[in-house]
Amino acid sequence: MALHQHRHPGMSFAGWRKATSATTSSGHTAELAAPLAVARIAATTRLLTSFTFLWAFGDKAFGWGYATPTGKGWIDGGSPTKGFLSHVSAGPLENTFHAWAGAAWADWAFMLGLLGIGIALASGVALRAAAGAGTAMMALMWAAEWPPARHLSDGTLSMSTNPLVDYHVLYAAVLVMLAVIGAGRVWGLGTAWRRLPLVRRNRWLL
Repeated sequence: MALHQHRHPGMSFAGWRKATSATTSSGHTAELAAPLAVARIAATTRLLTSFTFLWAFGDKAFGWGYATPTGKGWIDGGSPTKGFLSHVSAGPLENTFHAWAGAAWADWAFMLGLLGIGIALASGVALRAAAGAGTAMMALMWAAEWPPARHLSDGTLSMSTNPLVDYHVLYAAVLVMLAVIGAGRVWGLGTAWRRLPLVRRNRWLL
């Protein structure tokens, strides 16, 4: 089965409309998923992931009463990082995270990261930058929770469900996947974004 490659990196699903087929070793014909359907699934995944980041930003910024109590939002003088980082109780970076907790630079970096990644995913632009920033954020959050630890620093069980692969790793993998396949071209502004002269000169902006 031949796939027509475009001159720009990443797979383009939008132009393919028909399902393809392949012949198995037993001689039977197996129908493969239509590329357009796959592209729509990827776009749906992108939009759902964007909502996750944007909701986290909104709740921490305005205190919607879920993870952040009402009146404790960033605009009310609360710190988006203090509660989480000050309670880190495992891992080699425990003291480092305690020192970062509540710092203005940490609050701004975290909130701008959530907002920027969420907007990039929602619009379908700059997915490579979003994947890089998101992966870095997920790596730090993974290190803060430190799933490999069986016990916390006070000796109690960590209750870790998996010592290596948790939801932070999955989020990072999803972000990288969306960037690699160019998931912003369906239900997003990815195609128009790629045509901009600035983006053409700087491929990392894709």
